[in-house]
Amino acid sequence: MPPTQTAVRPAYRPYAAEVARVARLSPHFVRVTFTGADLEHFGTARLDQRIKVVLPHADGTFSDFGQDEAAGDWYDRWRALPHAERNAFRTYTVRRIEPEARELDVDFVTHHEAGPAGAWAEQAAPGQRLFIVGPDARSPHSAGGLDWHPGTARRVVLAGDETAAPAITAILELLSADFDVDAFIEVPTAADALDVRLGADTRLTWLPREDRPHGSLLIEAVAGWADASADVLARAAAPRRQEVADIDVDVELLWDSPEAADGEFYAWIAGEAATVKTLRRMLVSERGVDRKRVAFMGYWRLGQAERTQ
Repeated sequence: MPPTQTAVRPAYRPYAAEVARVARLSPHFVRVTFTGADLEHFGTARLDQRIKVVLPHADGTFSDFGQDEAAGDWYDRWRALPHAERNAFRTYTVRRIEPEARELDVDFVTHHEAGPAGAWAEQAAPGQRLFIVGPDARSPHSAGGLDWHPGTARRVVLAGDETAAPAITAILELLSADFDVDAFIEVPTAADALDVRLGADTRLTWLPREDRPHGSLLIEAVAGWADASADVLARAAAPRRQEVADIDVDVELLWDSPEAADGEFYAWIAGEAATVKTLRRMLVSERGVDRKRVAFMGYWRLGQAERTQ
């Protein structure tokens, strides 16, 4: 009998996708449902699973970045293209994946100064085509691209702005009943609060920003939660004082998702970089929470073009 051979598949690869449906969820959220024959192999980890949405050129075309091949070198090939020939791509989160139906939902944030992806979502219509780089369920490493690592923690807090809403809401809908959760999402208006399936011990607070400065309500809400949860944070304290290096959010990437570890408490923070920096410092430097219990991701920077959602 000949030996069994197992194909080595890349953890992430491009998928050809077509817009099946577009739904305006609120003034600032648009859900695009993609379909594609190959989505039956798309990874199903969800949570805060990152994917790349590769956008067409202005004329609707795509340069050759290996999108039609099974190899996992798409990014190197994309970088090797002349700058003018590179299709723009942005990072988003899997909101829903149904491999059997070959459907993938991605929630886009739209606003008056939308970047390439937000502008594309505003005009998205059934039949439009693009490529999505995402996990291949047939790869043993298909769960890469996750920053949610609570380990043994079952007392958790999640905080983010509208760009983190797809990840936070996806996480909340997948948590088991033994989690005790507080989640805070700052959004542009009260009409942007979305329907989410929540567990019995999950408390989700939408924070309509309206005319307030970006991040101000989120910082106030987490500070109030921390004051009321001093006992939880005390048990999550580091054994000795921690030095948190000052990060220049205009220059450096603000991103750290510690590996799963033992402990009662875990915090997940994402969104605008300056706000994330403030919240991380509040928990780690001011409240003494062990930095290994705090994941923080600066998705974008105020005043600069969109980077990731």
